[in-house]
Amino acid sequence: MKMSGGVEWALHCCVVLTASSTPVPAAKLAELHDVSGSYLAKQLQSLARAGLIHSVQGKSGGYVLTRAPESITLLDVVRAVDGPGPAFVCTEIRQRGPLATPASACTGACPVARAMWAAEDAWRQALAAVTIADLARDVDVDSGPEALVSVSAWLTGDRDA
Repeated sequence: MKMSGGVEWALHCCVVLTASSTPVPAAKLAELHDVSGSYLAKQLQSLARAGLIHSVQGKSGGYVLTRAPESITLLDVVRAVDGPGPAFVCTEIRQRGPLATPASACTGACPVARAMWAAEDAWRQALAAVTIADLARDVDVDSGPEALVSVSAWLTGDRDA
């Protein structure tokens, strides 16, 4: 299944937000990831519209997760950024062309549609089984427990943390 690049940025931002006890400004997230602020703002807005993050206003403002990272799945983020619609849409190709199957004979989904829907269901189940907390734990395993601590220190300007 193909996802937009915005999903990757949104997932990284959610993981980074787990490392901060204070709101993180969008500009800091963009700088950290070396991405355009306006591009990242679109992903953050999608996450906010979906209720996964919240914007805190004011001098110390920025973004925070709205719930525990254990309760935000990768599927939640994919749906927020790319929408809830299906990845595969059957257009009943078998009813077209010189050997078209009559609509009256198409009482069930064709083998192609059944296989694609099953694959999409498995893909969505796999995404729903992984949380932002799981990703943060994997960062600790892959990069060491100091990785997210360093991110947190960089975000707050506390280089001695």
